[in-house]
Amino acid sequence: MDDDTLQGVIFEEGEAISLDELCQLCSVEVEWITTLVNEGILEPVEFRHKNWIFSGSALRRIRVVKHLQQDLDINIAGAALVLELLEERNMLLAKSDSYQ
Repeated sequence: MDDDTLQGVIFEEGEAISLDELCQLCSVEVEWITTLVNEGILEPVEFRHKNWIFSGSALRRIRVVKHLQQDLDINIAGAALVLELLEERNMLLAKSDSYQ
């Protein structure tokens, strides 16, 4: 068996992910996630057992923010704006596709 085998986990958009799981899956610290929540980039879907619970969509948003910060050196506030614009663009494209 090859020692370089990659393993992955598939999360559905509506699947619940705890704060600790999110940090582990994304290799980030709790403080960084807290900053994203405070900036409105992430929104916990519920609070269970003194812990935030996020939807699977948080993984995608974190990935985008990490890329924006690492590749383009964009700060958190800038990343929030870029995410908002990307999501609005995607919504408009989907709406446009439904008219065709």
